[in-house]
Amino acid sequence: MNGFKNAGLSERLSTAASAKKALLEKFKAQPGVNDPVFVEREEARRAVREAREAREAGRQAERDARKAAEQEALQAKQAERAAREALDAQETVERAARQVAKEAEAKAARDARYAARKARSR
Repeated sequence: MNGFKNAGLSERLSTAASAKKALLEKFKAQPGVNDPVFVEREEARRAVREAREAREAGRQAERDARKAAEQEALQAKQAERAAREALDAQETVERAARQVAKEAEAKAARDARYAARKARSR
């Protein structure tokens, strides 16, 4: 096992300088913008990006269509519920009208009996 190296300042500075020089050489060795390999890679990336965007646009259109269908179904349910409530309200009004008519008829019959009883007693 290697022991701890007690490096001096000049040795540390020269190591740092050589590391920077190695990084610079590595950077310079990379192909430039005008390199055909670079252009080819960029075209491949562009194709992948366009395919990804097309898939995302398709998914978005699918989501929008699904959301529109859900919205239409919800509106249909709401319209059906409103129609049902209107029908229930109409039935309630008719039932109340029949009840009022029945009560009025019963009152008229009661009044007629009362009037007949009064007429007999006079």
